[in-house]
Amino acid sequence: MASVSARKKKWEENILAYLFLAPSLVLFAAFLFYPMVKSVYLSMTLTDPRGRVVEFVGFDNFIDLLASGQFYSNLKVTLLFILFTVPTSIVWSLFLAAITHNKLRGMKIFQFIFSLPIVISVGTGSIIWFLLFHPTAGMLNYFLSIAHIDPIPWLTSPSWALVSISLLTVWMNMGFLFIVLSSGLQGVPEEIYESAKIDGSSPMRTFIQIVLPLLSPTIFFALIVSVIGAFQAFGQIHILTKGGPMNSTNVIVYSIYQDAFVNFRFGIGSAQALVLFVIIMILTVVQFKVLEKKVHYQ
Repeated sequence: MASVSARKKKWEENILAYLFLAPSLVLFAAFLFYPMVKSVYLSMTLTDPRGRVVEFVGFDNFIDLLASGQFYSNLKVTLLFILFTVPTSIVWSLFLAAITHNKLRGMKIFQFIFSLPIVISVGTGSIIWFLLFHPTAGMLNYFLSIAHIDPIPWLTSPSWALVSISLLTVWMNMGFLFIVLSSGLQGVPEEIYESAKIDGSSPMRTFIQIVLPLLSPTIFFALIVSVIGAFQAFGQIHILTKGGPMNSTNVIVYSIYQDAFVNFRFGIGSAQALVLFVIIMILTVVQFKVLEKKVHYQ
């Protein structure tokens, strides 16, 4: 009787747990699992401009995509964008977090200023930087003219467009990464700084040889999040360059948007989305397998 009563109690607890989970499961099914299954299905079809399936083509969309030089060009732009933004964002945010991690008067004001970009939307930030990048009225070229430097075609030159978008993205990422890395620094015990100072270690040596290893879990988290976010960058590119000039900012996500919602090729757009998903998953697994070994958990 005791075992029957225990099984009945466990069954009731499971039912109650699933009832609490039901709202989340419904949301996940509606907005995550169903779109994923639908994308897999659409990636194997040809559709008309209304999105209705015309023909089932199997893996032809993937074959055409991987045989296309444009896809590899977009992938190269995406990887360059990640290379420009992710290391710069982390290093810059870590520098700001380090110089404000003290008890001097006025540091709270600087911490507020450096974390401010987190509350600014992509659209608002893009408009602000669009005004800064303006070839004649923009502040950036104005400061260059003061230094007797020729104006830079920030958004109209293929050589500068991706750099310009990267500068904007670094600024947008700064708020979140600054807060995360500042929180990590606050988790380092003060006794470590005091012990290093007693041993005669300079502030720079203390930071590099002691603080950075203790901060490695936070930096690792920031790296994973930043790489995934860079792969998904869309808003600033759509507002400022629309993938141009000459496809110099046409990352994979923007190419998916153009194929699916501009050219109404939902099949090839879904195929690109799945390929992008696989690329992000592989890079994330590689980062966990390779980089996590160098993370020092306390």
